[in-house]
Amino acid sequence: MKLFQQMLVAGASLSLLAPIAAQASDVINIDGMKDYSRSNKSSKRIDSSTFINETNEEIAILKGRVDGLEAQQNNLDAGAFSSTTTMDGKAIMWGGAVDGIDNLGSGLTETVQTGYTYTMNLNTSFTGDDNLYVRLKGGENGGTWSTKETYHIDTKDTSDAFKVDKIWYQFPVGESITAFVGPRIENYYMYVTPSIYQPGALKSMKLGGNSNFGASTDVGMGFKYETDGGFAIASNIVDKSADGSGTLEGTSGLLGKYSTRKWDTQVAYTTDRWHVSATLSDGQNWTSQSYNATALAAAMKGSDGDTTGYALRAYWRPENAGTATPEVSVGYDIKSADTPASGAAKEADSYFVGLTWRDMFQADDRIGFGVTQPLKVTEFNGTNSGNAEVDPLVWEAYYAFKPNDSMEIRPAVFGGTDVEDSTLDDIFGVVVTTSFKF
Repeated sequence: MKLFQQMLVAGASLSLLAPIAAQASDVINIDGMKDYSRSNKSSKRIDSSTFINETNEEIAILKGRVDGLEAQQNNLDAGAFSSTTTMDGKAIMWGGAVDGIDNLGSGLTETVQTGYTYTMNLNTSFTGDDNLYVRLKGGENGGTWSTKETYHIDTKDTSDAFKVDKIWYQFPVGESITAFVGPRIENYYMYVTPSIYQPGALKSMKLGGNSNFGASTDVGMGFKYETDGGFAIASNIVDKSADGSGTLEGTSGLLGKYSTRKWDTQVAYTTDRWHVSATLSDGQNWTSQSYNATALAAAMKGSDGDTTGYALRAYWRPENAGTATPEVSVGYDIKSADTPASGAAKEADSYFVGLTWRDMFQADDRIGFGVTQPLKVTEFNGTNSGNAEVDPLVWEAYYAFKPNDSMEIRPAVFGGTDVEDSTLDDIFGVVVTTSFKF
């Protein structure tokens, strides 16, 4: 914004120079001075007031104009962002179709459907070490891209409304601790990054397999302790009942006895080229089982939503990009129901492998391939009449390239078997995503 202000001031200043130049011949009459010197009336003395009276008047007028310009600049400063606020944005559009999606629910069709999102990120620092983050976002998409099994990585359907999507404040506590608190945040924003695989199409591939990490945006708080040696501990909680919502007794209130909340604690070690971490997730009334666990969600019907999950993550990157050796991200998850209903799922597991080749054909391009087994039930509480034969698997492959520094085009294919709760739930999809960053 400072550059924008300087451009305005420069333009306004140039507008002042034109009248000054035009009036120069009136302010100081050069031709009159020459005529006077040639005059035969040599006895007439030259009085300085002859030439500066009008000049003084014009200087007063010029000073008034400069004062007005300064007032306009002050008004511009008052209406501008703080010098410590930065803004960036992103517009994303995509279109594609999924064969077999009509088996996943009523109203879902195999037709070509599109989607878009528009995002603005605002970051403000008050001390130089803290940050107030606000994300404004809006979008709309066809139903194909909102169902959990085919949820597009960029989906945010707000029916075209542009509104606050994320807001939190983070600040240092001492030299090694960062604290987080905000009314709209998710657990994984307070983690040490557990995966470097960037999904090309599906949100289920996020965070090294979005099995235990899935969390709805709501009131949250946490901290992250990081040492210079790479060791880190992060602990955080998100509570969906903090705004007073809920139907069970005691659900209205932050961290209530029956609140709907998720508490994650992560231990990690990270270097420049590799990372390992383990995360414990404790869910209370958390009946939404994330984007990579739809078969589990179906098998847990009747349970109270109290779960315990363990997520192991690791990644490794080669020393140089542009070779046949890819970046590798892996994950393994276990989730168990604390009090499963009779015949419902008691325990499930999941795995993920993601490979990325960078700078293969041109600078900043990437080839990605990911495969994940969504949380698959491995143990039931008693006898189960269904789901025992469900063996879910989801994969994707894509190529992303940049026509210029601010634009990316990403064609992708993806598919899966038994992605929901039936052996008939097989899918295959194609989607092309284009993003613009500014």
